[in-house]
Amino acid sequence: MYTYAITRLPGENFADGITTSTLGRPAYPHILLQHQAYRQALQNLGLEVILLPDEPGYPDAYFVEDPAIVTPTVAIITRPGASSRRGEELTLEPVLKKYRPVVHIEPPGTVEGGDILMVENHFFIGISDRTNQQGAAQLADFLAKAGHTSEYIPVAKGLHLKSSVNYIGHSTLLLTQSLADHPAWKRYNKMLLDPEEEYAANTLWVNDTLLTPRGFPKTLSKLTSLGMKILELDVSEVQKMDGGLTCMSLRF
Repeated sequence: MYTYAITRLPGENFADGITTSTLGRPAYPHILLQHQAYRQALQNLGLEVILLPDEPGYPDAYFVEDPAIVTPTVAIITRPGASSRRGEELTLEPVLKKYRPVVHIEPPGTVEGGDILMVENHFFIGISDRTNQQGAAQLADFLAKAGHTSEYIPVAKGLHLKSSVNYIGHSTLLLTQSLADHPAWKRYNKMLLDPEEEYAANTLWVNDTLLTPRGFPKTLSKLTSLGMKILELDVSEVQKMDGGLTCMSLRF
């Protein structure tokens, strides 16, 4: 069960962040409303939501999941693969230090939290354009010292590992067809997404409730079969910036 969620307010220049999307330029008033609804959803699920102010020098900083990873015993400040995002952690680290001892990924390693999937005590570390082998090795060492196991997963499609696979509780993974046959998943139940709804892979399991992006009816139907509480959230503006539900909070 999660107790806290660290979030950051999107800045007025959030649309100047990094994106490969062709869905159009996002609107600031809309993302503020969507972010507020996201924070409210977390609060309604019993989390204390910590809201940090926006970082005008870092348009992507509201994606707080990438510059840090929080385990039950340690917080790891990452070194993002996108150089424009290095520095976002400066105001994040003092908050994390209130709750966990902090360690750091060092050059030439790079790690972004969107590539790190925690399933119970095990961590899947995506090797991607944003997380390199050197960073993954440092992270695996930190995790081992904290009593966790880990393994590497090559990310062949999508920005981050969690663009394609997420844990939705009860030994079940929600994942895209591109990752479906990886041997790492053999010990889990798999729920495969329809190709036209791959964005919905970024569904977030919080305190036995699923937060899923609105507008993906086939995925919603499949999730409903699990018999869990489901909350659909509009994240259209976040999607335009290559982000998703997991990106906007650090949960612990």
